[in-house]
Amino acid sequence: MDSMKMLRNGNDKQLAAFRAIQDLNILVELNKYSPVICGTIPLGVDTDESDIDVIMEVHDLQTFMGEISQLYDDFEGFRVKETVIRNNPVVKANFHYAEFEFELFAQSQPVKEQHAYIHLVMEYELLSKYPGIKEKIINLKQQGIKTEPAFCQVLGIEGSDPYTDLISAGQALLHYLKKDRIRQLKILNVVVATGVTPESLVPTLRSRELH
Repeated sequence: MDSMKMLRNGNDKQLAAFRAIQDLNILVELNKYSPVICGTIPLGVDTDESDIDVIMEVHDLQTFMGEISQLYDDFEGFRVKETVIRNNPVVKANFHYAEFEFELFAQSQPVKEQHAYIHLVMEYELLSKYPGIKEKIINLKQQGIKTEPAFCQVLGIEGSDPYTDLISAGQALLHYLKKDRIRQLKILNVVVATGVTPESLVPTLRSRELH
């Protein structure tokens, strides 16, 4: 998925984000870490508080921290920390450039296996198939709800961890739709008529896939 292309061909804010990334030259400066732009801005479900997320595959976190400190320490709001997420050591760094806050996220996992990338792909597919959910998700985010919990709430996905639940339920839904064009058309007719997937739809489809 080409998130930079999504930004370049998007709305005014997306285009401004594209220009900020290009001007900062961050994808070139950190090229050896396979950087990918993720988050809500490429998807167009951002709020005023949304930042530009850059995920990377980094195996030497201490060296990486030194490198990004040299590159971005002079930028407004720069801060960097090492922490553990889902038993994986990660480095997060934040700073402001142009009108955006950038968040760099580094861990040893390949970028296409990281949750942020999988969420980007999954949410793009869901928004493409169910455009009626977009405004509902934005409204929830403006109330302070995070992106993945907002998707789960709108789609009626229940579970203990919305970040993993969205992936599993979303995959089941998309797989179900691909299996049968007639099923897809019937479901999309419901979406067109209502503007949003019925709350019971995703759990029902996931249940059918798993049984």
